[in-house]
Amino acid sequence: MNYSVISGDIISSTSLGSEDRIILEEHLQTLLKALEEHFKSYGRVLKGDYLECVIPNAAEALQACLAIKSYVKTIPISETSLKKDKNRARLFKEYGVRLAIGYGKLDRYDPIKGVMDGEAIYYSGRKINSKSTHNKERVVIKNTLFFMSKNEAMNKKWTAILELLDVLFTKATERQCEVVYLKLMGNTEDVIAKKLGIDQSVVNRHSTNVGWNAIETAVTYFNESLST
Repeated sequence: MNYSVISGDIISSTSLGSEDRIILEEHLQTLLKALEEHFKSYGRVLKGDYLECVIPNAAEALQACLAIKSYVKTIPISETSLKKDKNRARLFKEYGVRLAIGYGKLDRYDPIKGVMDGEAIYYSGRKINSKSTHNKERVVIKNTLFFMSKNEAMNKKWTAILELLDVLFTKATERQCEVVYLKLMGNTEDVIAKKLGIDQSVVNRHSTNVGWNAIETAVTYFNESLST
């Protein structure tokens, strides 16, 4: 049985003030709980700014990955952090998090004991660590969404698709990300409008502007590809 493991590294987290880092970790814990309810996943936060999440139904990994991406981009930061290191703080607001999906087997997986080990987590972790920008004076970010498995043809295909999705999410506003996150978590536009206190037509406009049709098509294609 194959699993999907998502590893995530918050971008420019060291630029955040201590209070913002606490708020960030609280938001990540809230996110992992929501993912657990929706995807039956198991996740954990390490060192406050690194997450690992096992998606038992591997075909749902892209949906979960993009939910994480959109959610993190909605996390607020204070003016204190912006003043501390404006350029790096803006990188956090623009990109949010670097995410890699690792697809493969898990030799050990016990959510109750907090144990997960195997090639899927190795793939996702290796991809994230190879792209790390920590401790560099100048941060250059080209891509933030990655896929890795032992199947090279699959890797090439999903790398290309994720690079296109990356462009959409980098340009997305905070409100657009709120809408995308709620849609990825199964909410209708009417429900989203009520949650956000806006008209349904505004939700629809945000969906159109962010490229929801392309996002939904990619998620469906990923699900169908890994389900077969």
